[in-house]
Amino acid sequence: MNIPPVIHWFRRDLRLADNPALLAALAAGGKGGVLPLFIVDKRIVNSAGPTRVEFLKDSLRALDEATGNHLVVRYGSPLEVLRSVMAESGATQIFVTQDFSPLGIKRDEVIRRELPSAQLHEVGTPYIVPPGSIFSKSNEPFKVFTAFRRVWDTFEIARPLDAPINPTWFKATSESLEGLTALAGRIVPDYFGNLAALPIARPTTAGEAEAHRLLELFQDRVDAYATNRNIPGLDGTSMLSPHLRFGTIHPRQVADALIGDSEDRRVFLSEIAWREFYSDVLYHNPQSISAVLQPTMRHLPVDSDAAAVERFQLWARGQTGYPLVDAGMRQLLATGWMHNRVRMVAASFLVKHLHLDWRWGAQWFMWRLIDGDIASNQHGWQWAAGTGTDAAPYHRVFNPTLQAERFDADGTYVHTWIPELASVDAPQCLQPGGGEGLLAPPDYARPMIDAKTERDEALRRFALARELAGRKHV
Repeated sequence: MNIPPVIHWFRRDLRLADNPALLAALAAGGKGGVLPLFIVDKRIVNSAGPTRVEFLKDSLRALDEATGNHLVVRYGSPLEVLRSVMAESGATQIFVTQDFSPLGIKRDEVIRRELPSAQLHEVGTPYIVPPGSIFSKSNEPFKVFTAFRRVWDTFEIARPLDAPINPTWFKATSESLEGLTALAGRIVPDYFGNLAALPIARPTTAGEAEAHRLLELFQDRVDAYATNRNIPGLDGTSMLSPHLRFGTIHPRQVADALIGDSEDRRVFLSEIAWREFYSDVLYHNPQSISAVLQPTMRHLPVDSDAAAVERFQLWARGQTGYPLVDAGMRQLLATGWMHNRVRMVAASFLVKHLHLDWRWGAQWFMWRLIDGDIASNQHGWQWAAGTGTDAAPYHRVFNPTLQAERFDADGTYVHTWIPELASVDAPQCLQPGGGEGLLAPPDYARPMIDAKTERDEALRRFALARELAGRKHV
């Protein structure tokens, strides 16, 4: 008599080590084994950028190899795929890592309701501290990171679990990954125009083994992290964000390897806490994917006409004439990743110098970033725009030239990503247009705006938003 398997449905946990849901599935599966399943939901992939989907495809290939080519890939709605796989295999138990995103929560509710014969077991989470676990003394979710972090620090970081030894995999028919990237990018916002046709980036190496290689390399650099993380021309960050996004490594594995008493290690751990804070904010405020959280800022005037679309597209192509902004946007186009300091400067420039809706920029980042995580991306943009929880004051406007002079003083980053300025020495290469007058490089973009004039305009709009918000309460 054949013993049916149990299903482990891989989602944001594309790894074998430190995967509690997978270990629980293997324990429950016994001699029937585990059917390792990944579902390509076309509705999601159609609206995702091709670069991130390409990185997902590479991650799945690595996972398939790690399972001895037993990974089962199916295309379709999760409900219909699970129904089909259960009928084929006789499985009735499905093990998953819990999903806290708004879309994931709704999807799992549908599966419980529509597949009453299935036992959906949620084991483990993608976080050290699951969203919805931290509250203030008044039993309210935190709106400020520093207060959240104090409580977050009191949670013990569990020791990572080893990968299973000689797991029993259930063999089932799998569909090819070859056509996955072609499904991406079929739903395109109008304001992208022909930006969606730009070539996809060449993502970094994917997979669990690569994540641990990067972690090992970063262990040699972490004790300079507090300073070097802000210098985009240095190799000062871990580069683990895409792997945390897809779960080829768990944050507790990272924290366990890097925890220590040095200030640098504490600063790095704080970045992991930021990621978990934003996930907690999204969990309690699912509308914040697109809705402004600061009531006053709901009245901020933004531009959306044809001229605004043109400015957005110049920004996205890295043709603003402001070297640090352009270097970041070109790094994004070329690699699918951008240095975090530059992300903040580029975001501030779009919202506060070009007066565009932060949601336009957030959508473009999600389109191009291989580490595009809906909670971190949307709330990072809300922070930059001054519209979210723990928001930067709106009147704090990043000056892109001063930021370049402070964090790329020798021009290394600008020279790397803007070939038109490669022969222009710092500090001239950091100036708008790469310098003015006869010294201006002829083939680099002229500054599209005057930063001081547009900063003043941003502050005028901020004052107007506050005035309009005040009238609403009269």
